[in-house]
Amino acid sequence: MRILHSADWHLGRRLYGRSRHDEFDAFLDWLAETIEREQVDVLLVAGDVFDSSAPPNHAQSQYYRFLHRVSGGCCRHVVVIGGNHDSPSFLEAPRELLAALSVHVVGKACDDPADEVLLLRDRSGAPALIVCAVPYLRDRDIRTVEAGESVTDKAQKLVDGIVRHYKAVADVALRRRREADRPLPIVGMGHLFAAGGETVEGDGVRELYVGSLAHVSGAVFPASFDYLALGHLHKPQRVGGDETKRYSGSPLPMGFGEAGQRKAVCLIEFGTGEPVVRELEVPVFRRLASIEGDWPALAAAIETLVATGERVWVEVTYDGAELLSDLRERLAEAVADSAVEILRIRNNRVVQRVLGRLREEETLDDLDPHDVFRRCLDAHEVPAPQRALLEGAYREVVTALLEGEQP
Repeated sequence: MRILHSADWHLGRRLYGRSRHDEFDAFLDWLAETIEREQVDVLLVAGDVFDSSAPPNHAQSQYYRFLHRVSGGCCRHVVVIGGNHDSPSFLEAPRELLAALSVHVVGKACDDPADEVLLLRDRSGAPALIVCAVPYLRDRDIRTVEAGESVTDKAQKLVDGIVRHYKAVADVALRRRREADRPLPIVGMGHLFAAGGETVEGDGVRELYVGSLAHVSGAVFPASFDYLALGHLHKPQRVGGDETKRYSGSPLPMGFGEAGQRKAVCLIEFGTGEPVVRELEVPVFRRLASIEGDWPALAAAIETLVATGERVWVEVTYDGAELLSDLRERLAEAVADSAVEILRIRNNRVVQRVLGRLREEETLDDLDPHDVFRRCLDAHEVPAPQRALLEGAYREVVTALLEGEQP
């Protein structure tokens, strides 16, 4: 029995307004080819199939085309659970239709734990695998709110609720295994934040519960799970160093914080003994690069990127001492007629000049937008006549934005 564990596809996600449709197409093609090459029997998708609860049409098309393609090959079963980005009702709407393709969907926590336990059969029709398909557990699924409870009380109730839910599901799985009268492997699934998990800035990973509560340890998961397939964290990693408790990570870098991060899926093979787990590296379909420094350093880094001829999206952070009023123009000229595209520019020199004028006891939160703009004008020593015109124009822009937010 060969199982492939993937998660956090985030179909439909954009990066600074740029579509990633072609990258997702390339990934799904690679995944389908990998399933055939490795003769995978079961594909597990541990949540966050889509990037939003109302995915665009092209993202839906990618998802359903992929499922149809995979169901026609060697893969006997696909199991999909809902993540915190997914709409449970949207995922489950075609559940009966997808079941005809041996695609099993659990979008939300079920009233009966047995509904989250799947007995999967091999080609001969014999029981082969039990999957505890536990979706993202929302706050309301695992605790009740009581007046006067403290933050500590809430945290403990969340953890207790998660433990209780997994235990109930695992108990059903053990009962199914006894009924099958054969040593079936049990695989757990989940979409949550395990304590000690690694994240990076800009990866879009959200805290799942208010106040960063309920980061559960690997010890809360039932010992009966022969493998635990988790989603939510985007970096491939083990839970507590355990080879059989893993996050597969996202297949694409979700932001520049993940630039250069190795992406993978997990291939698990069950034989007569302990499961054997391998990470299969996902190819880079479009390179992301984050560069920083003064102008000579940035110019050299961009020259190197351009010389590769690769399609690269770049985040630039300028940290030089010189105040460059033409930074954007310089960068545009440096990447002209190349496959390199700059998506984000951060000019820390300007920020430092403005924030450097804050008094010691001040923070940016103490200032309103007009205060910040006035300090920008001060920092750049704008002459009085020009200053009056700029302040007037700025007030008009802010007013228009605020009016546009009114219902």
